[in-house]
Amino acid sequence: MSGGKRMRKGAAAKPATARRAAKKPVMEPAEPAMDLAVGRRIRDLRRAKQMSLELVAARTDLSIGFISQIERGLSSPSLRVLATLADVLGVGIAALFGAAPKDESAGGVVTREVQRAELKLWRTGISKQLLSPAGSESRLNLFLVHLDPGGNTGDEFYTHDGEEAGLVLQGEMTLTVDTETWTLKQGDSFRFASRRPHRFSNPARDAKAVVLWVNCVTAAG
Repeated sequence: MSGGKRMRKGAAAKPATARRAAKKPVMEPAEPAMDLAVGRRIRDLRRAKQMSLELVAARTDLSIGFISQIERGLSSPSLRVLATLADVLGVGIAALFGAAPKDESAGGVVTREVQRAELKLWRTGISKQLLSPAGSESRLNLFLVHLDPGGNTGDEFYTHDGEEAGLVLQGEMTLTVDTETWTLKQGDSFRFASRRPHRFSNPARDAKAVVLWVNCVTAAG
């Protein structure tokens, strides 16, 4: 009899444990909030330029539905897509960053580390911190690009307006421009016209790469 009671207690314990496990809250990723903020920024820029979804879709070769999803924060765009949209909207990719808190004493010249605006492309393992003052229409912008292990811009090449250059500060990066590919390690640098088809990635499986990146876009109009 006592053995039977012990068996019943043990049998009852399993579903109780399962119920407790089921009640654990599921943590939602914070990254979709970033998608929402970027989407709103793209929508605001498009409306400010008085451009319809149809026009942007035609000029980017992206579907109207996809652009609408990006604007509503329902889709996480790649760096290639963001660069394409920024190009059509006549701005640099820095314009897609949300405005960071301003230090009035800096006079729009200095950006404190705690004030860096960030664009996190969480699905591709890439994040870009804007080292230049956020919200400005400057044609020259400085970024600190973080590449998680395996982080990449995708298999497709992309192009956009301007010129870019960079210096690998940590780890290594694979850079392909046109048909040539290089592996850049700490201390290596690069420069190329952004209209040349390009892509990049972090080939390491267990180490992050950090790149100081400069983008310069031509004057609009």
